[in-house]
Amino acid sequence: MDYIAYFIIGVLLINGLPHFIQGICGNAFQSPFANPSGVGESSPIINALWGAFNFVVAYALFNYVGFTELGNNLHTLSLAAGAFICAVILSIHFGKVRNAK
Repeated sequence: MDYIAYFIIGVLLINGLPHFIQGICGNAFQSPFANPSGVGESSPIINALWGAFNFVVAYALFNYVGFTELGNNLHTLSLAAGAFICAVILSIHFGKVRNAK
């Protein structure tokens, strides 16, 4: 179960990045709270808060499963896999949504 948790942590960390960065830059950006969800744009404050929420949940999950030393181990591989897969999925989704305008 730890490996699944680390995978989810990777997903949360990567998902939080674009929302937090766009929010602190003052840009509207897609979020689950927009209409339509994931396609419409939310305000910068909503995105900054959503990104921060993703980071807080990732940190809480880290605390729950226990921190591990990052390196050549399955925990690191699970985290990296979650981050990589999420990054690819988000790049495809946001590429379609943002280039359709």
